[in-house]
Amino acid sequence: MEITEQSAIDRWVKTYCPYCGVGCGLLAGMKNGAVAKIKGDPKHPSSRGDLCLKAVYLPETLRTDDRLLYPQIRSCQEGPFKRATWEQTFKYLANRFRQIIDEHGPEAVAFYGSGQLTTEEYYVGNKLAKGFLGTNNFDTNSRLCMASAVAGYKTSLGSDGPPVAYDDIDSADCFFLIGSNTADCHPVTFKRIKQRKLSHPDKVMIVAVDPRRTETADFADLHLPIRPGTDIALLNAMLHVLIEQDLLDANFIAQHTNGFAELKETVKKYSPKVAEQICGVPECLIVEAALIFGKAKSAISLWSMGVNQSAVGVHKNNAIHNLHLATGKIGKRGSGPFSLTGQPNAMGGREVGGMAHLLPGYRSVENALHRDEVEGFWGLPFGSISPRPGLAALEQFEALATGKLKAIWILCTNPAVSAPDIDVIEKALRQAELVIVQDAYHPTATTKFAHVILPAAQWSEKEGVMTNSERRITYMPKLTEPPGEALPDWQILARFAREMGFADGFPYESSEEIFTEFVALTENTLCDYSGASYTRLKNYGPLQWPVTNSHPDGTVRLYQEQRFPTADGKANLIAVEHAGPVEKTDDEYPLLLTTGRVKVHWHTMTRTGKVEVLRKTSPEPILDIHRADARRYGIHDADFVEVVSRRGKVMVQCRVTEEIPRGVCFLPFHWGREHGFFKAANNLTISARDPVSRQPELKACAVRVRQVLDFPLEDN
Repeated sequence: MEITEQSAIDRWVKTYCPYCGVGCGLLAGMKNGAVAKIKGDPKHPSSRGDLCLKAVYLPETLRTDDRLLYPQIRSCQEGPFKRATWEQTFKYLANRFRQIIDEHGPEAVAFYGSGQLTTEEYYVGNKLAKGFLGTNNFDTNSRLCMASAVAGYKTSLGSDGPPVAYDDIDSADCFFLIGSNTADCHPVTFKRIKQRKLSHPDKVMIVAVDPRRTETADFADLHLPIRPGTDIALLNAMLHVLIEQDLLDANFIAQHTNGFAELKETVKKYSPKVAEQICGVPECLIVEAALIFGKAKSAISLWSMGVNQSAVGVHKNNAIHNLHLATGKIGKRGSGPFSLTGQPNAMGGREVGGMAHLLPGYRSVENALHRDEVEGFWGLPFGSISPRPGLAALEQFEALATGKLKAIWILCTNPAVSAPDIDVIEKALRQAELVIVQDAYHPTATTKFAHVILPAAQWSEKEGVMTNSERRITYMPKLTEPPGEALPDWQILARFAREMGFADGFPYESSEEIFTEFVALTENTLCDYSGASYTRLKNYGPLQWPVTNSHPDGTVRLYQEQRFPTADGKANLIAVEHAGPVEKTDDEYPLLLTTGRVKVHWHTMTRTGKVEVLRKTSPEPILDIHRADARRYGIHDADFVEVVSRRGKVMVQCRVTEEIPRGVCFLPFHWGREHGFFKAANNLTISARDPVSRQPELKACAVRVRQVLDFPLEDN
């Protein structure tokens, strides 16, 4: 018998989605103290009642058989875990940290966090590591996601922070989507773009730049099937056309930018004809894309991992900003560059300084004034914070492998699946003297290497705030009690800090106390929260920073006064040159592999993999390969194939298609080795990274593919 909504639900509570950076507002239907149903919150300004399939099935991820319920410790990675009390665990961890720091110094320990953490949890971890333990080795999986966007904003515009709002979608005339399968990865945002297009089909134009013909590309007016890694050549060629066709904003360039003369000389080399040879995109399509962008009254560029996950990811971001600055399409309604964040609180993590080179309020560890400000605020002796950036994500694991780093504390993430070149990650974790994994679930691919596992409360079991892609801060209430002895991440970190002797710095009894402290530290910074509070967020609703006492309703878009946070108030037009993927194809590895997501799964499937409907929708990773390449290697649709790179191999079924360029293949990355050793895409990927952002090139590596005719059977 079908249950009516009224009889099934006691009450509906506003909350926030823990998946991607769209930051959808949700309504959680509560029944007998548990989350029983999810629907969209029509009053949340970022999502306006929409949600994706992943969010619908959130209730099924909360009370699973693999929830981690109490702390556990073991002396070696091959031994059995033993249950411990929290008191025993904190004493053990404090003793081990003291021993390591006394013998090797604070640089021998590191923390690796996640965009799943609340802002308050990020803040406590960052404060503990950088302020009180004396190490800047606090980095997060956002390094794999948004680091190039951060550095791109900073170098081009003067500071991190997307200048655009979702409201701008409703008035944009052009959408330039590059390196983003928005329909699959940010479906609620894509639906809003579709609505804008359908409301003015002749006026609004969509350009999609993607090696694959995806749902996003299929809906676009123009699809540019670019070769992976050639974005800069394409973007420079588009700017070349804009210059030739006199579609620039000369006044804006003269009054509000630096560097145009050098940029103009650089892009002269990138005619559409030259770019065609580099990118594999016909010259006429490059010209058409440039004219669509240049002639539009307003234009938004949206991008994600296809741009950021590159050894020249920062320069790709700079090239996108160049288009907007040269045409004056920034700081105005319906216009601007807009990076689509991968995780729900990757923005919040950047704001609290949750990367190895940052401090709260977009401050830098390398800036003496910034260090002084934070040390004074935290009540620390001056000189407590190291002036050297800590180890970024992959450097942490490389340092573990060489013995430079002795201990790592991993929070709310699963690097043994998500990081490139898994062999290196696993070797590093095996070499470590102490691996602590703080998670809601066990076992995962990462917890199997832990010496200590700590049970963390997850979504709906704790309160806090998160910031989405448009700088909007949303309060997320505690809806239920966590199972067993699980605690919010901030409580675990604060109690450990007290055991280490830092009680005065970590007196918190609530997440609200932490938020209030962080808010005060952001005052007069670009990401100023000083007008925000739990009370205001609960009563008024989500707010976009900067939100101050003089601007209590927040700020829809940045740079409306056409002044940028640089020394002279001008943005920087940065001349950048094309550089292809680090790993070139050759006779032995003739195909270029790119990786990405599927719509129904998220990251390493620690949540979505528990939902039967989602698992059945996409049960296995599938390799996409072009028909001509399949014919060349004797491969047929649905064959099992072996995919080999210089680092490892994968064995999966394949889909023969013409919706991907010749010479390119695609594999989703969600499956780790625990689903089958040879299903993990990151067996193949390369750890090369951008020299500025330190973000790895997960989007391109050289592989070969062959048909697997049969599998050896074991003897009876």
